[in-house]
Amino acid sequence: MAQNRASRGGRVRRAPAKPAQPKKQPKQIAPTPARLPAFRLGAVPGATPGKWIRQWRLQRPHQRIELIEIAFDAQVEALTQGLVDAAICRRPLAEDGLHVIALYEETPVVVMSADSSLAAADELTPQDLDGEVLITPRDDVLGELGLPTEAPTFAAIDTTEDAIATAAAGAGIVVVPMSLARLHHRKDATYRPLVGAATSDVVLAWLLDRDAEDVQSFVGVTRGRTARSSR
Repeated sequence: MAQNRASRGGRVRRAPAKPAQPKKQPKQIAPTPARLPAFRLGAVPGATPGKWIRQWRLQRPHQRIELIEIAFDAQVEALTQGLVDAAICRRPLAEDGLHVIALYEETPVVVMSADSSLAAADELTPQDLDGEVLITPRDDVLGELGLPTEAPTFAAIDTTEDAIATAAAGAGIVVVPMSLARLHHRKDATYRPLVGAATSDVVLAWLLDRDAEDVQSFVGVTRGRTARSSR
């Protein structure tokens, strides 16, 4: 039997036409944020901004972040001269004209030769250092500590790295924040925490007139704000 049977009038019945399908609307694509100049983050030696830089790259892929090392004695000048947009600094610093927020505190440690008798203790107190030769480099970041130590008889040493090398040779001890002891780690030196001494305050600083959206974004990152956090 024919699939389409003719009617008595000889006409062929046609299947009813399907209703027209509505046209699909094109997907709306969110505009890509415009590329911005790099955000320049200064950091003093020993600062550890790695986790914040990673979070920044996740949250602001349209703005590159550039890490710039700055010297402790030039941290404010790096801001005022426009070399960086914000900086991870150490106190003390001249805070006039700056926004400053605390980030974390660092425990000071005593760096000594690996075979020093001081290394027998898990931690040290100021009294344990009585009579020790304290080497204070010219780029010292802690300032006067009031320890019962003796001054060295040799000339002042310029850098913390060289001071630690001198301590490793058994000529004395160096007191630095723990991050600097790790930065300049040597196999012939070791360090122990110094309890009862002032900590080293690490802060984020930026100019009062540079309080822009990108700076506030980095402030939020340091405070744990994520891409899903509400402001």
